[in-house]
Amino acid sequence: MGYGILMAADSEVDFMIHGLFSYELFGQTVWITTSHMCILLVMLLLLVFSVVANRKIKHATEVPDTFQNIVELIVEKLDGMVESTMGSNAKYFANYVGTIFCFILLSNISGLLGLRPPTADYGTTFALALMTFSIITFQKFKHQHVSGVIKGLCDPWPIWAPINLIGDCAIPVSMSLRLFANVLSGVVIEALVYTLLSKFALIWPAALHVYFDLFSGAIQTYVFCMLTMTYVNQAIEDGEF
Repeated sequence: MGYGILMAADSEVDFMIHGLFSYELFGQTVWITTSHMCILLVMLLLLVFSVVANRKIKHATEVPDTFQNIVELIVEKLDGMVESTMGSNAKYFANYVGTIFCFILLSNISGLLGLRPPTADYGTTFALALMTFSIITFQKFKHQHVSGVIKGLCDPWPIWAPINLIGDCAIPVSMSLRLFANVLSGVVIEALVYTLLSKFALIWPAALHVYFDLFSGAIQTYVFCMLTMTYVNQAIEDGEF
């Protein structure tokens, strides 16, 4: 767990991204970094939880135990969040929104375990934003067709088409930067506290972790998913008029 996978080391705190090992692919050197390993750990945790939860639900009892209650509560809250925002469209996107919600939230709070949050890497947040942008674009062409998309770009006048196009392309950039900047700022502040105040950083920095990793991490997860649902719903509804 060296090379910055764990932020807290024996004598120093490192919040930078480091290469762990590399391999050659089509003549190019590809590095596996600490961000990749942290993403893998988050994915493994989600995968194990999903498998256990699936087996538990398949053998659900009339009187649920604690774990079954937790699984049912998570599913109920996520479905309720998507349905309250997307209405009748929720059934098509509940799985996607629920998946990115769990991944982003677990990535953000992984700092509580001493890991460097994967969402503190712009490559991670930009990839998430690109997936959302791909869904938004697909829904636009599906429900508005090519003529509707062109009409939207030329609204209110054709001269505005380049500006509207830039505005559409700015969606993944703004979504990814918002999540990345908020998570990274918490990582940097915590690292500076541990590095500069190492002799005095006892117990009280836990409050910083609660705020940056748990509270701010949950807020940023909700904001990202809310923007995803809003943009997708808007793309669908614009094609119904």
